Amino acid sequence: MRYRELGNTGLKVSETGFGTIPILSGHVPVLPEYFSPDTETAVAIMKKAFDYGCNFYDTAILEEYGDAELKLGEFIKTVDRDKLVISDKARFYDGAQIYREVLRSIEHLGTKPDIYFVHQVDESNVDEVFGKNGALDALYDLKREGKIGFTGIASHYYNVLCRAALDPRVDVLQGSGNILERGMLDRIRDEAAFRSKGFILNKVYAAGLLIGPFSVDELIGGILEYPFSSALLGIGTFEQAEAAFAKEYPFVHLSFEEVLERLSKDFDPIGCDRCERCVCAYGHEIHTTFRQFNYFCLGKEYWAVNKLKMDLENTYEHCRACTDRSCMKECPRHLYIPEVTERVHGLIEAY
Repeated sequence: MRYRELGNTGLKVSETGFGTIPILSGHVPVLPEYFSPDTETAVAIMKKAFDYGCNFYDTAILEEYGDAELKLGEFIKTVDRDKLVISDKARFYDGAQIYREVLRSIEHLGTKPDIYFVHQVDESNVDEVFGKNGALDALYDLKREGKIGFTGIASHYYNVLCRAALDPRVDVLQGSGNILERGMLDRIRDEAAFRSKGFILNKVYAAGLLIGPFSVDELIGGILEYPFSSALLGIGTFEQAEAAFAKEYPFVHLSFEEVLERLSKDFDPIGCDRCERCVCAYGHEIHTTFRQFNYFCLGKEYWAVNKLKMDLENTYEHCRACTDRSCMKECPRHLYIPEVTERVHGLIEAY
């Protein structure tokens, strides 16, 4: 196992980390799949990862990840705590609310988290999170009180992560990316503000959808060139733990064109890398629409269709009527966005 610096925290984390969603039990509406192991089995799976050299474990509060936080707490009791880096997170944006959740998490884990993230920060809540008495203020206070090690912001949006990278209260960032959805990673690599922050990368397998068209070696090796601290992998079985942590992965370079060519053996993918430069005059998330199309074709039909139905009709109508087309000016892939949006709309109508 190789280890990387976690920004300026002084911590080192394993190059691949243990994402705990798949070890939850019950029926929590999250992606990817989960396996519902009992506590004893879940602890044994985490211990196997630890024995292979994994030292970074990420979870979230019960309302988000079910009992995974509790199972992680049981695992922590079985090993040397000083050899672990534990991160937790909660989807609360008000300072008082997240302060309360951190105290609950400490009780569930039986230890203070090394990192605590405000989870799923986006444009609808970012000002509250970063504002006076918001969640970030609360985490900063908790850090000074010694209740958490470091503060974190987790988001799928480049603009949010960039704001966090510029904020001295933030120690660690968590964002998504993989060999297909690499546009945000390219931007992060080029932006100096990110270099002093730890960066945790999730969605390396795209919720498992890229496994099949690509091998685990290609999916992990293909993102190693990017400046993240640890790549989180959702682990739910002993076999997955072995595949993720039993060896050091060689660096693999797959160009974006090579990735699209591989996917095109099964469907005609939309060549969007989710760089998020396609700012829409009407506020629609074009990159998310295109992502759901690709996810639909990769096998998540029901989930992708439900996501698309939330805004697709408005997106389609506005795109047809729009004469501004500013969304296309910064697109590095030179997509003709109105035509591609019509294609997505046609797919959903046919479905």
